[in-house]
Amino acid sequence: MVTPTNQGPAPLLVLAKISDILDSFSLARPELTLAEIRDSTGLPTSTVQRLVGNLVGHGFIDRVDDRFRIGVRMAYWAAPATRGMEVLDIIGPLLKTLRDSTGETACFFKAEQHYRVCVAMAETRHALRREMHLGKILPLHAGSAGRVLLAWDTELMDAVMRDPLEPITDSTITSSEDLEMAVKKTRTDGFAITVGEREDGASGLSAPVFDSAAALVGAVTISGPTLRMPRETCEAWVEPLLATAENMTRLIGGRFPGEA
Repeated sequence: MVTPTNQGPAPLLVLAKISDILDSFSLARPELTLAEIRDSTGLPTSTVQRLVGNLVGHGFIDRVDDRFRIGVRMAYWAAPATRGMEVLDIIGPLLKTLRDSTGETACFFKAEQHYRVCVAMAETRHALRREMHLGKILPLHAGSAGRVLLAWDTELMDAVMRDPLEPITDSTITSSEDLEMAVKKTRTDGFAITVGEREDGASGLSAPVFDSAAALVGAVTISGPTLRMPRETCEAWVEPLLATAENMTRLIGGRFPGEA
């Protein structure tokens, strides 16, 4: 009887390692070196080198000098999975996951004319909560979601700047120069955190979601009472927020500005 020869790791084991490698990347860490991938996965250096090389060869990962990032082709391969589904159907489960991981309300805002509108949400289970409902219309110049919607839409920003910036709380930005600086910082950082701008005692942090043309679709937001969400808590939630925004972008077949 002929004994089968060992042809290498079982396919499912290889897939698990590939999944670990791909999971190493996030919106907060879009580019990694081989050493960083190794540290993130705990895989041996030789395994990381071999699998990353294969992933680059098949377009799953792109190489940028001595660093690596998720391949742009991944977005095109993922697109058929969500074709025919409404964007809100796709992002709804991710909002619930974000709500469950933080305990606070997770929303999705879109720009409508000179306002922002809540088009999807997963409400906190805490008894103490800030009022929010589907279809709620809010100003663009106050709050983290508005900051994000302005940061990636220059025409909308120009339009908002032509109108008076009405004060809502003592922390609302009412100076066009201050708003310009805040929006510029949001675009540089890739997210926005605000405290008390739209409502006293309320905090929020938001990040952008993009479509296949790298155009802004909307802003995903975590919001709640400042009592539970002081700034240091908001900062600790930036990474899960950015990961959610990235997942939403990929699932709708989107890509980020600057990707080929």
